Amino acid sequence: MIPGEKSSKVIERGRDLLDILTQDPDVLPLVPQKGEGVYIWDVDGKRYLDFSSGFAVVSLGHSNPKVVDVVKKQAEKLIHYPVADFYVEAAVDLAERLISTCPGGGKKKVVYTNSGAEANEVAIKLAKSAMRRGRLLAFYGAFHGRTAGALSLTASKWVQQLGFFPTMPGVIHAPFPNPFRNIWGINGYDEPEELVNRAISYIEDLVFKSFPPEEFAAIFIEPIQGEGGYVVPPRGFFQELFKLARKHGILLMDDEVQMGLGRTGKMWGIENFGVSPDSIQFGKAIANGIPLGGVIHRDDIAFRLAGQHSSTFGGNLLGLSVASVVLEETWKILPNVERVGMHLGRRLGELMDEFEFIGDSRGIGLARAIEIVETSGSLKPDGKRRDEIVREAFKRGLILIGCGESSIRIIPPLNIDIETVDRGVDLLREALLAAGKSA
Repeated sequence: MIPGEKSSKVIERGRDLLDILTQDPDVLPLVPQKGEGVYIWDVDGKRYLDFSSGFAVVSLGHSNPKVVDVVKKQAEKLIHYPVADFYVEAAVDLAERLISTCPGGGKKKVVYTNSGAEANEVAIKLAKSAMRRGRLLAFYGAFHGRTAGALSLTASKWVQQLGFFPTMPGVIHAPFPNPFRNIWGINGYDEPEELVNRAISYIEDLVFKSFPPEEFAAIFIEPIQGEGGYVVPPRGFFQELFKLARKHGILLMDDEVQMGLGRTGKMWGIENFGVSPDSIQFGKAIANGIPLGGVIHRDDIAFRLAGQHSSTFGGNLLGLSVASVVLEETWKILPNVERVGMHLGRRLGELMDEFEFIGDSRGIGLARAIEIVETSGSLKPDGKRRDEIVREAFKRGLILIGCGESSIRIIPPLNIDIETVDRGVDLLREALLAAGKSA
């Protein structure tokens, strides 16, 4: 029975005691108890292959022995002292290593935070304080967090905005060049340059003719839109956007919370597009499950006065210690991400050929997704069938999570091998067959 007896009881209690979850327990009734590598066990003892990596967090796998060892050693030595108030050696060492990973030259600095959302809050403050400008540009489909400032940049799903209007003023959104589905009706896979031209023209000829470009402090981007559907833009888009930003003296702030730290086969997702941003916001995978985030930014946009920004737990010592291990291990497994990611992409392409309701298969490295549509050749999303596929996969011992209106992301730990990927894709195929019959 799915969920099991113990899981059902926890879910029943949780509905009564906890505020609403982002995942529907009727679709994904997981009650996790322990994890090891690519697997999760629930409270009933059932094992699941985790193709979500705890929402792109445990890139080195669950309870990675090296991570556990570092946590134990650091906890025995010192758990907390405020990194925002004192020069802690672990914070300095990690900052040096993080800066060394960044594309582009020039002096940089690091601000530590609790999370990716808070990292984007810091990036907003950095841009506004440095540029002395009030407007920001973001994209439809973007997700930068649910805290007040970050939420004003987010335009992924209506429910994320419900009840919180007005958000921070001065944010303008532009269409993101989605090759599969866009407002111009262009097939971006066949005509990538035309799609890029339309997206850039929208900003230059509409946004910047309606609002003064000299009032914009920054443009916020994701290399690949995450919550918006794992949407990969044409390669030339960010290069043209960077030129446009430089033309008007606007900063390019790169949200790598979900795509950074090896997920795409590069340390940072933006490296796939040949652009050096003015800041990189990170979180999620940086400490493999220990809360930590931050911003790597140009020195000349740094906060200049003590107290302009601070965070009690930003840069906690457990997270800093683990992050050092994560960086070291991530460098080692980048070739695996590229190799296994290409194999995963081929397997998902085969599923797309087999199932007419898979409208698109996309991604880079181990940041992959399939999009579910109503009929073959249709662009109309089918979220109901997507949820059924996730449910059927869970019954078979595979954890998947949705994104966008009707997409399913496939984001296993970065050290996964091809054989395990194949087992997961085989389970996904079984779920697709079951969902196809029930439709």
